[in-house]
Amino acid sequence: MFGDRKRLLMGGGIVTALVLAIWMMWPASPPPSASVPAAAARGAQQGGKPGAAAPVAPVKLDALMAARQEPSDKERNPFRYQPRAAPPAPNPVSVPAPTATEALRPPEPIGPPPLPPIPLKFIGILERANGEKWAVLSDGKVTMHGRDGDIVDGRYRIVKIGAESIELTYADGKGRQVVRLTGQ
Repeated sequence: MFGDRKRLLMGGGIVTALVLAIWMMWPASPPPSASVPAAAARGAQQGGKPGAAAPVAPVKLDALMAARQEPSDKERNPFRYQPRAAPPAPNPVSVPAPTATEALRPPEPIGPPPLPPIPLKFIGILERANGEKWAVLSDGKVTMHGRDGDIVDGRYRIVKIGAESIELTYADGKGRQVVRLTGQ
């Protein structure tokens, strides 16, 4: 008895699924051209009942065949999303042409780049009993000292020690720089 009930429920489920699948696939309403006869469509065009069929506008073949203006490349750009740019000013500023002597003259050489500033600070002056002046310098890590003409830090030469400043150059004599006692 239990087996018959089980088969009956299975069979009912299968039938229900088939009916549901057919109902889902069945068209809701036939296409308008198939359901409306030609005479009824003609009657609707001539002012028939409102629910019968939509009027069909006649095709104007001569308007379709008429010559049209071709799009030009200058006017049409499908990738432009902003308004056109304003045309250039009508009277642009003219630059005078170089004279014959300016055109023949070669460009002036720029020269080597300037040397970097000497990074030493002038801390003070040490004066000995015999009147000899020694300059005390620092690079922020090491304190150095030297007299006129001495090379300090292996790269810089002391040219002249003044009362409140010192004159330094690179060891090869280039890049003369005055360092004040305030450190600048």
